[in-house]
Amino acid sequence: MRKLNTKKKFIADGVFNAELNAFLTQCLGIDGYSGLEIRATSVSTEIRIKAANHDSLVEKGARRVREIKSLIEKRFNFNDEDNKIELTIRPPEFDKSLCAAFNVEDLKFKLLTGTPVRMGVNNIMGRIMRRGAVGCQIIVAGKIRGQRAKA
Repeated sequence: MRKLNTKKKFIADGVFNAELNAFLTQCLGIDGYSGLEIRATSVSTEIRIKAANHDSLVEKGARRVREIKSLIEKRFNFNDEDNKIELTIRPPEFDKSLCAAFNVEDLKFKLLTGTPVRMGVNNIMGRIMRRGAVGCQIIVAGKIRGQRAKA
């Protein structure tokens, strides 16, 4: 393994974080993916994934977790001898109703299934406010109704 200079190492770590974040957003968006933490040691790399519906991911026999782990290993050339990967799924630090990523994915799902925009937004806003939030702002832009775009 070649030693990288400091600038290239920081750039490589940033690219790894960005690619992994984009991949997990695509795979786990429906489960309320809300971020990750990466801790790299000389022996292993520990990846902690924060997801609002973490219990549904873990209770299905962890099949999806194993699939995601193998995809990450293949994409980023991890192997069990030199550098192994440890993947854990955790809940966010706060209530899942207050998680912005979870609410965005829920609104996206509602809009794709044909729920009217105003009804879907009011439903999400009501859920957030019932959990004790002081306020929230939801912006939906594009062709909401008719030909012209508006927000």
